Amino acid sequence: MDRQQIGRDAEQRALDFLRKNGLKLINRNYQCRFGEIDLIMRDRKQLVFVEVRSRRHSNWGGAGLSVDYHKQKKLIKTASYYLSQQKSGNLPVCRFDVIAFEANRDNGSGDSCPIWYKDAFRPEATF
Repeated sequence: MDRQQIGRDAEQRALDFLRKNGLKLINRNYQCRFGEIDLIMRDRKQLVFVEVRSRRHSNWGGAGLSVDYHKQKKLIKTASYYLSQQKSGNLPVCRFDVIAFEANRDNGSGDSCPIWYKDAFRPEATF
């Protein structure tokens, strides 16, 4: 299986997991000139920007740790652009979550279990 297929599978598993936890899908693979957001979801009144990461091995750190400062800045800029394109005058409360599928964290079926980092990071300025 190639890297893109692994990424798509991880995104689908993350989406299924978040839906089971009550979140509603708004947008998938949102792209603009600043970057991409894997999943945009609603958790009650919050808008949630979700980054999905998967690692088959942890040689360079785990999946969760791969969302470094530079990746966070890119996600924040992309989310800001997304919000600026919305027709609604009222901005919702937003948060950034990370769903990580770590190597060697097996659920018994050979698939790794998701680790959900709610409110994983915040922008320096409020939306």
